[in-house]
Amino acid sequence: MSLLPVAEAQGRLMALGTRLPTEDVAIPACTGRWLTRDVMALRDQPWADLSAMDGYAVRAAECPGPWQVTAESSAGGALPPPLQPGEACRIFTGAPLPDGADSVLIQEDAIREGTLLRSTEASLPTGRNVRPAASDFRGGGLLLAAGTALGPAQIALAVLGGHGTLPVARPARIALISTGNELVSPGAFASPGQLPCSNTPMLAALLASLPCEVIDLGIVRDDLNSMTAAFDRARGADIIVSTGGASVGDHDIVRPAFARAGGSLDFWKIRMRPGKPLMAGILNEAIFLGLPGNPVSAFVTATLFLLPLVRHLMGSGASLPRTMPAALASALPATGERDDYLRAFRSEAGVVSVTSQDSAATAALAKADCLILRPAGSPAAAAGDPVTVISLGA
Repeated sequence: MSLLPVAEAQGRLMALGTRLPTEDVAIPACTGRWLTRDVMALRDQPWADLSAMDGYAVRAAECPGPWQVTAESSAGGALPPPLQPGEACRIFTGAPLPDGADSVLIQEDAIREGTLLRSTEASLPTGRNVRPAASDFRGGGLLLAAGTALGPAQIALAVLGGHGTLPVARPARIALISTGNELVSPGAFASPGQLPCSNTPMLAALLASLPCEVIDLGIVRDDLNSMTAAFDRARGADIIVSTGGASVGDHDIVRPAFARAGGSLDFWKIRMRPGKPLMAGILNEAIFLGLPGNPVSAFVTATLFLLPLVRHLMGSGASLPRTMPAALASALPATGERDDYLRAFRSEAGVVSVTSQDSAATAALAKADCLILRPAGSPAAAAGDPVTVISLGA
């Protein structure tokens, strides 16, 4: 099976699954999720012509006055009576203008003696200091489109639009499996030749920023029967993720166990470094993603494949990692036949590649906050040259 370009592999991965079922969720629990349907406004905002300042509602054509102050309007209070020619209404920020008024004279420009009002300015433009009715949005119009990420601003807009619940996908269920005879549980004593299992805690931490349920299926030995049984325990998950055992060595049992469990492989091996042995397919109606075993490769491939997949299944309209331009702080060599995803961090001088790009260098990974994408066949780059970067993690 030839090496797939990253973009093609991402597209094929997204095509493997269908969007998760929609549920109507109370707005306080919607933050960090995505709309699965368009949401329409149920009301006008503002609901009427409202004052943007404290002052007096008047007819602009009557400036500079005089006016007789005959009424008062405050936010949440009773509607003021219509203004007659030569009349003004004391008004406060957010209050509705009375019929007949078309502008607000701010109190700093007003001279008032008892009920008599004059303006210090010779003229007042029509519409000054007024928020027109439905100038923000109109009832029946599109408020938020399907696929929109729901952050604080979107939540505020939905509430102002009249909504108390929103249509979002149910949380994704993700089963994590770590493979390897050498692995021991986090915090357990690791004798020579053993290795603390860091992938599952790392992936769980990576997924913590997304609205999903993580199911830890533990450490599985490099044994065909054990791995097949682990796949069976993952039934009911939307995504099954294994780390390790996805290469071609004698102890790499993920692929044969996947086939024995009834899985259908879609692709295996990606034209990237690190992360070449990544595989994907369908198993028990779940999407299977086999990540490399070392933490650096697992982290990079999870950023490029697992997180986008979760976002896609949950309705995101922009599931792939966002790329952005940056300038190099120091030179980089030419790339080979695979796309390089170099661990790096941002500095005032530009983006800096970490000292070690070895796929097992987790100390260097911990210093990185982004990836430098260097496509296959890229020439050597000098300090100051533009590059494309991807933020690490979610």
